[in-house]
Amino acid sequence: MSDYSPQGFRMLPTVVKNLLIINLIVFLATMVLERYGYNNITSMCALNAIPTGRFRVWQLFTYMFMHANWEHIIFNMFALWMFGYVLENFWGPKRFLVYYLVCGVGAGLCNLLVPGWYITVGASGAVYGILLAFGMMFPNERIYLYFLMPIKAKWFVIGYAAIELLEGLFRADGIAHFAHLGGMLFGLLLILYWRKHPFSRF
Repeated sequence: MSDYSPQGFRMLPTVVKNLLIINLIVFLATMVLERYGYNNITSMCALNAIPTGRFRVWQLFTYMFMHANWEHIIFNMFALWMFGYVLENFWGPKRFLVYYLVCGVGAGLCNLLVPGWYITVGASGAVYGILLAFGMMFPNERIYLYFLMPIKAKWFVIGYAAIELLEGLFRADGIAHFAHLGGMLFGLLLILYWRKHPFSRF
């Protein structure tokens, strides 16, 4: 995979900035519209399980811009910025955007395979894909866990993946753990593809 050499390192590059804005606008617009009686927006745009009969193909894209509450969107957007701005500066905007969307759609596809799951919202699958990419691109970069304990990115990513797998298998907490793992899986596959085809163009 060829490295990207930007003219300058930006703390809020174009794609990350636009993703933050779009997610916030969609979240606020959904809150306002549903308060005024448009209660079907979430059910139309969230990712519905196939057995419900409400699944639509576009939901694999729209669900990643929907969020359940303020805590959900703040956590996802902070992680998107924290790891995403480094990757966008490293890869460039086109490759970063393709990677983000592939991880998000891939996460949705994986979650559709989980039995008993009915509705999914959030950018977490794409964000976990970004986390995986950060760990692969900068494995020895130190991340401060809870802003206190330094840990290398590669161990941070492996630890998070292990936690998601265990919680997905043994804990029913309403969190789409297999969507998170799906985002990481599709991210891994895409990075491996790029490494074999370093001159692929978008």
